[in-house]
Amino acid sequence: MKIVVEQMEGGITRVDLEGRMDIEGVASIEDKFTFATASGQGLVVVNVADVPFMSSIGIRTVIVAGRAQKQRGGKFVLAAPQPMVRKVLVTAGIDQLVPLYDTVDAACEALRKD
Repeated sequence: MKIVVEQMEGGITRVDLEGRMDIEGVASIEDKFTFATASGQGLVVVNVADVPFMSSIGIRTVIVAGRAQKQRGGKFVLAAPQPMVRKVLVTAGIDQLVPLYDTVDAACEALRKD
């Protein structure tokens, strides 16, 4: 799995993920992902457009990062999930905890508004 972290205008941290968020994929990015998304208060958008599969460990990773941001007063959102990943997230109720947006631009716009 690949991870790219970018600091964007407005103090937004963009995290682009590519690959399967299964046990092997999450293990390969976990430290960098946690540091980028949960180590301090911020505005975080995670682009999952190139994530074709998300298992329970991937869901757990998202929940932990989202809760960490909320506890610190920050915001954490997911952007551009593929249809199957969106279905998994909605079925598991993750969309009730972590907002989902169709595009990275829509996610960034929502972070800037709040």
